[in-house]
Amino acid sequence: MADQRIGILTGGGDVPGLNSVIKEVTYRATENNCEVIGIRRGWEGLTHLNVDDPESRTRYVLPLTRENTRTIDRYGGTVLHSSRTNPSKMASVPDFLKSREKDFPQKQVTKSGKTSTVFDLSPQVMKSIGALGLTSLIAIGGDDTLSYAAKLHTLGVKVIAVPKTMDNDVRNTEYCIGFSTAITRATDAINRQRTTVGSHERIGIFRVFGRDAGFTSLYTAFVASIRCCIPEYKVNLDKLIDLLLTDKKHNPSNYCLVILSEGAEWEGYQVREYGEADAYGHRKKENVAEALSDEIKKRTKEETIVSDLTYDLRSGAPDFVDKLIASTFGTMALECVLSGGSGLMAALVNGCYTMAPIPDPALGPRHVDIATMYNTERYRPNYANKAGLPIFLTRA
Repeated sequence: MADQRIGILTGGGDVPGLNSVIKEVTYRATENNCEVIGIRRGWEGLTHLNVDDPESRTRYVLPLTRENTRTIDRYGGTVLHSSRTNPSKMASVPDFLKSREKDFPQKQVTKSGKTSTVFDLSPQVMKSIGALGLTSLIAIGGDDTLSYAAKLHTLGVKVIAVPKTMDNDVRNTEYCIGFSTAITRATDAINRQRTTVGSHERIGIFRVFGRDAGFTSLYTAFVASIRCCIPEYKVNLDKLIDLLLTDKKHNPSNYCLVILSEGAEWEGYQVREYGEADAYGHRKKENVAEALSDEIKKRTKEETIVSDLTYDLRSGAPDFVDKLIASTFGTMALECVLSGGSGLMAALVNGCYTMAPIPDPALGPRHVDIATMYNTERYRPNYANKAGLPIFLTRA
């Protein structure tokens, strides 16, 4: 009989490296006489699981073994699949729970200008955890997914977190799985597209993810040596365009490049959103790179090329850094489970591996420190004074 039965799930957007965590937890668990139960489709797997229905079990529960995880770390994505489910704010209850709808806490929320009723399905999550016999749960996700992990911890569930997001904006850690692969892919894509932008003597405008934080844009700009715009600082549009025109003029190939986070703004411009808000209150953002392109065309005679790099950065296999850190985080998470820990997250702090508290959801995402990391005069990263900093040039 197994000493422990550990659940593991992935939530939110996929990134390269998730499968490495899943494999490492499974391998180390089996070495310590523990079972691992994969929860499919993130938190939805615990809100929608009907343990009395074999079809529901097949849909949401996947026992993990050394055999079925042996090669998964070679690929991107997540074998457990994912969702953006927020059990605390469900728009409706699953069909098999409709007769018990009034048993779940309800409240009114306003999203996209509309007021509606949402349900807190935490009682169902707790019931699913109990029915599966889980002694601990490992949640792999970004700030949204981990915000619910923090809540489960307060409800008495033993929860360990692993941070992942190519935005690299989870608090209490300097690194999140997926970040290295994302900025490596962004840099490669920009370097490839230089030939096209240069051949046509245009201004190349690139957009990457970064709803609230500009780490992906900033670090790509650092290596590619180009201008960047990040959510934490509103640039002056006239000044930005002037800098770009100067870059273009001084380039022997008569082109220039700039990269923008999806949440970047300039003075007088507000991020435009559309569509319904997701379970965490986020709506899709209109393409700020296209907006900048329109402004440049209005104000100058220059032609532009706009390239949206977003989803390509989270696709495919992880690079070495992400495989290394993901595997290490997986081992750390399992070791924390074995020692009886809860409410903790695998992290890098001051460049060293450690277990840190799961971030307080009320604090929101981590942000770029403008004073030390961003040159507000040149709209570039700060390159100087890095001695003594950890490898990713920022502290948790």
